[in-house]
Amino acid sequence: MADGTPQASAPLVVVDAANVIGSVPDGWWRDRLGAAERLRDALVPVAEHGLGETARVPAWAARGPLDLRLVVEGAARALPEVPGVRVIAATGSGDDAIVRLVAAEHEATPERRCLVVTADRGLRARVAELGAEVVGPRAVPRR
Repeated sequence: MADGTPQASAPLVVVDAANVIGSVPDGWWRDRLGAAERLRDALVPVAEHGLGETARVPAWAARGPLDLRLVVEGAARALPEVPGVRVIAATGSGDDAIVRLVAAEHEATPERRCLVVTADRGLRARVAELGAEVVGPRAVPRR
């Protein structure tokens, strides 16, 4: 992953940007694109090194490399990708885009591990039905 591109066999981590950003009342609503950019940039080292050893994270996601996807919606759709973090701009509901992504990945490679980062109960249930594991927003760094 020297160029920031994860290997196809790397576990998939999908981050619900709106939910993670909204979990901390730090004024994000004044600059949604800027908040998404800060989250994306904080995720760059996660793609290479993993989420780290915490009780909230499955052991396989604690180490990198990870195929990290950040799903954005609304004003944050203008966010560009950076090496290590693929940005998925949802054309409609971010939750629906995440479910479609998890379903497509599961269909293509059912043995591939997948982790979704969100606190949204409805989304958690939908992706768990597809075989994904789920953790809350505190599992990812914010800065």
